[in-house]
Amino acid sequence: MPHEINLITTIAAALGLAMIFGYFATRLRMPPLVGYLLAGVVIGPATPGFVADMGLASQLAEIGVMLLMFGVGLHFSLADLLAVRRIAVPGAVVQIAAATALGFVTAHFWGWSPGEALVFGLSLSCASTVVLLRALEDRGVLDSVNGRIAVGWLIVEDLAMVLVLVLLPPLAGLLGGQAQVSALGGAWGTLAWTLFKVSAFIALMLLAGRRVFPALLGRVAKTGSRELFSLCVIASAVGVAFGAAKLFDVSFALGAFFAGMMMRESEFAHRAADESLPLRDAFSVLFFVSIGMLLDPAILLREPLHVLGVVAIIMLGKTLAAFVLVLLFRYPLNSALIVAASLAQIGEFSFILIGLGAQLGLFPQQGASLVLAGAFISIALNPLMFAAIEPLRRWALARSELARKLEARTDPLAELPQSVDQQHLSGQVVLAGYGAVGQRIARAFDAAQIRYVVADDQREQVEALRARGVPAVCGDPADPMVLVQAHIARAGMLLVASPDCFEVRSMIETARSLNPAIEIVVHTLTDSAATALPKEPGIHVFVSEDELARAMVAHVVARTAGAH
Repeated sequence: MPHEINLITTIAAALGLAMIFGYFATRLRMPPLVGYLLAGVVIGPATPGFVADMGLASQLAEIGVMLLMFGVGLHFSLADLLAVRRIAVPGAVVQIAAATALGFVTAHFWGWSPGEALVFGLSLSCASTVVLLRALEDRGVLDSVNGRIAVGWLIVEDLAMVLVLVLLPPLAGLLGGQAQVSALGGAWGTLAWTLFKVSAFIALMLLAGRRVFPALLGRVAKTGSRELFSLCVIASAVGVAFGAAKLFDVSFALGAFFAGMMMRESEFAHRAADESLPLRDAFSVLFFVSIGMLLDPAILLREPLHVLGVVAIIMLGKTLAAFVLVLLFRYPLNSALIVAASLAQIGEFSFILIGLGAQLGLFPQQGASLVLAGAFISIALNPLMFAAIEPLRRWALARSELARKLEARTDPLAELPQSVDQQHLSGQVVLAGYGAVGQRIARAFDAAQIRYVVADDQREQVEALRARGVPAVCGDPADPMVLVQAHIARAGMLLVASPDCFEVRSMIETARSLNPAIEIVVHTLTDSAATALPKEPGIHVFVSEDELARAMVAHVVARTAGAH
């Protein structure tokens, strides 16, 4: 076969087999990504028959990581990361330390050198961005408080791994490997220069990127060409990622992430996310296939106990560490289970790290096979861990008093401070949800001097509100106890600022049972969502589509009347 069509054959074989195996995996009630991984094994060098081009597959997978991290940046702003910093930063650091220690001790027991054991432990400490985002998106919890914690946690992990990749080459000599130094004065000079370049890239993106990218996207959007807009989005993601790697020694993934985060400042950010979604999905499939291609299935027969140890560290050690840390930060049991399951796998940074370790003489070939086997198994089993969350939670709540206490959590933010004036808690508005809509409503209430209490499940928001003197309770507004703490029984009105129909129905039922005379104001996104709500006196439903149309018509009528 001519060399010129290697790219075509690799893409055709990877996507074709991924579609077939993914279909059968779905029919067997398994996640489709299991099929994608098996497709990679089939076209990999460890199995007979056709072997795809490993180099091309690796580069295609790298593009997938770029586009996915670009999508993360489009949805996750710096403000979102700062909002969960109190749990994401210390949680990620402690979990990395715990997983690295477990891997180090295990590898040392196998007879590896300290440097090899350290790189091995670090490679088991960082979860896959692709796997985590796919799992959260499939379950519709990416934008929830638990999803934000998991994504923020993972971004801190990624930043920590970038730092590890920066530090490892100049420190390799001290760890027993081959030191790589520059002409700047040895290892410390190389380290200082690398840290300077990384800092310069981040500063450039934060200072200039947030002006350049929104302006560029706006100018291209004004042309009215959809294909040019899509091209601008993809070119920005891949171009910035490549430039960051070439000019600043920053990973492709981190460069693309910052490009997306800066482009999020544009009013066309949602359109950019939608336009790039099909390409992101296609290349994420190639990412999973590339992982399967790297795996030698024979390792499962040659060293089953070693593989089992690696999987135990990834899926038990990391999971338990994350679970305990989330509980220690006084989040409920459900949050701890979701975050722990999200991080119970390893992925792209692990592969980059073991590759660098091998170049520096700090990682044996045996270790690479073990890490790949652990990645394959943990990624394949991760959806099953998510599926087990709710049954496990119900089982624990039914049989354990401790679990019920952990779920309820005696969180000081779950109760209003006793210093709140009781006059404020009579006839007040209970504002359920403090997202984009809730914040606008609260500002209007402040201007009109309307008394209100906020009920929201994001701790950082509640802490900020209390610091400003606004009465607020932390928890899911659909939980009856949260509405009780907001004094719903004495409230004059419940204003639901969340468009989730299921949650709204639960809140309405609780409010009416505790306060039959309360007036309830709800907003929904569509007419179909509004029809699912109770039709009772005192319940007022505002549909976003209707209200937008009404406001626009009123503006047109007013301007037209003024012209005449």
